[in-house]
Amino acid sequence: MNKWLCSAAVSASLILAGCTTDPYTGEQKVSKAAIGAGAGALLGAAVSSKKDRGKGALIGAAVGGGAGYYFDRQEQILREKLQGTGVSVTRTETGIILNMPGNISFQSGQYALLPSFFDVLNSVALVLKEFDKTAIKVSGHTDSTGGFEMNQTLSENRAKSVGDYLASQGVGQNRLQTYGYGPRHPIASNDSPDGRAANRRVELEILNP
Repeated sequence: MNKWLCSAAVSASLILAGCTTDPYTGEQKVSKAAIGAGAGALLGAAVSSKKDRGKGALIGAAVGGGAGYYFDRQEQILREKLQGTGVSVTRTETGIILNMPGNISFQSGQYALLPSFFDVLNSVALVLKEFDKTAIKVSGHTDSTGGFEMNQTLSENRAKSVGDYLASQGVGQNRLQTYGYGPRHPIASNDSPDGRAANRRVELEILNP
């Protein structure tokens, strides 16, 4: 029983140590790495012999937290570099999503990148090159204004523009995939100007390969 209490203590301490403050909301949150490490600690204890259960908890913590820490660190750096740019950084169960609104990246109806957006993409490229064990999905989205075929083509071209620029800055082409979804995946109502503006975006997903 004492061994199990020790393992639980290891798990709890790792999770508590992983508590951070979101710089945008001020809320406390637990990093994915800490959750993975805590779960790994309990799993390591469960599969170890009674004699080595404490050791198994520590090994499990290291394995469980590794991938989570890799993404936690990327998220932290991306938030620092992109704060105030208009690009949002969202951590998900599978990786990280960067939402790049169309109003800061493209002129209306165009797919050529705005020169003012180059510095943002340069910052993103630096992080992607540092953390090079990931796959990158670039998705273009539009509002529902105009014809479907026009929006579909526009979304494809915008995603390709972002992907091509990242590749030109040294991000491996083999890591990049670009897709256009037109108006099919709105994140807000197309009935208002603000909603349509939110739907006009490029999303960059950083994922495990």
